[in-house]
Amino acid sequence: MNEQKLQLKIKRCLWVVIIGLALSGITAFPLETELRFLSNNVKGSGLMTSWLHHTYFAVQTTNRQFPSLSYGTDWLAFAHLLLALLFFGVLRNPTKNIWVVQFGMIACIAVFPLAFIAGHIRYIPIFWRLIDCTFGLVGIIPLFLSGYYIRKLEQSGIKK
Repeated sequence: MNEQKLQLKIKRCLWVVIIGLALSGITAFPLETELRFLSNNVKGSGLMTSWLHHTYFAVQTTNRQFPSLSYGTDWLAFAHLLLALLFFGVLRNPTKNIWVVQFGMIACIAVFPLAFIAGHIRYIPIFWRLIDCTFGLVGIIPLFLSGYYIRKLEQSGIKK
């Protein structure tokens, strides 16, 4: 595979990661609004619907009584946006910044123990912990491919 094709494949994979992280960050800011929308529009009587309504009530009540606690999710959102920025260095120079891709893969793997340990402690239903795990599972795919293409780029002797 030539340099241009490898660069294009790397960029496509990285843009998936950048956009995913940015969207995760942006959507963490209006959490109560999003939960209100879901709570009002998701119908049914199952565990997920019940948990969604309960979670919305908890966030709404907390925001009314203790609005400073939502500052934590603002920082979570901010962290996602900063993590997305890290990958611009890889876009500019993939071989020099492959460590960012490796860090991203470690973060994707770390989602699993966090979801199951903290999720258990916080009484998060198993179905939601599995949904959280999909972020790590889906995220690692473009990162793994990026790493693979970057190593191919290195092996070809191209340093950019």
